[in-house]
Amino acid sequence: MATVRTRLPRWRRRMAQGFVVSVLAVQVGFAVNGYRDPHKFFAFQPFNESSTWRADIIRVTWDGDRVPIAEPWNGYEWNDLVGMAALRGPSRLRHAYMGVGATVDFLDDALDWVAINTPADGETRYLEATVTTYENTRGPTITVLRSVERPRP
Repeated sequence: MATVRTRLPRWRRRMAQGFVVSVLAVQVGFAVNGYRDPHKFFAFQPFNESSTWRADIIRVTWDGDRVPIAEPWNGYEWNDLVGMAALRGPSRLRHAYMGVGATVDFLDDALDWVAINTPADGETRYLEATVTTYENTRGPTITVLRSVERPRP
């Protein structure tokens, strides 16, 4: 008995082709966006970055004084305030195991969080971090991050 081969209607073939093209376009869009995003979502990296970073974080007071966070600070300590181990001990040169872009982005968010969530500190106007990065042994690149400004007490 011979098998009879039926062809798909033209409209179904076009729908299938359109579906395949749109899935591929979305995947390419995710990959391109992944390389622009500091966290590199959907961007395949076969090897980890060999990037390092360090940051000098200071508190700028309402009087204009620039006080390092290592000095006494109304009972607060940076390492206790930040929940991410990758951001603790920022003054020493550290490996950016999640990528230098993501680390700087997390540090920027942490500065804002610490500025907002330290109610016993009435003298700090904002926090400032001078971040030195070496991306894949190239650099140094210096970035200055600043937290949100706290309300005047």
